[in-house]
Amino acid sequence: MRVVKEFTQEEIRISIFSWNNKYILKFEFGPLEQTFKASEMDILEEVDLEAFWKGEFFEKVKERFKEMGQTFRAELENL
Repeated sequence: MRVVKEFTQEEIRISIFSWNNKYILKFEFGPLEQTFKASEMDILEEVDLEAFWKGEFFEKVKERFKEMGQTFRAELENL
């Protein structure tokens, strides 16, 4: 597995890997994680991966983290 890029944006850790002809995009926020896989055939150049941490896609990732956090906290409170 090759690390393509790792960085933090708006408190979200973003890691991009290349493995088995796929790009693996991992977003981490506290104890939560979202992972996406895209075929390397669908991404013409590595610079095109930037679309995943800009604009609407990244906004949806942040919204999903908010929802995941609320669900997780609610479940922990019920233990």
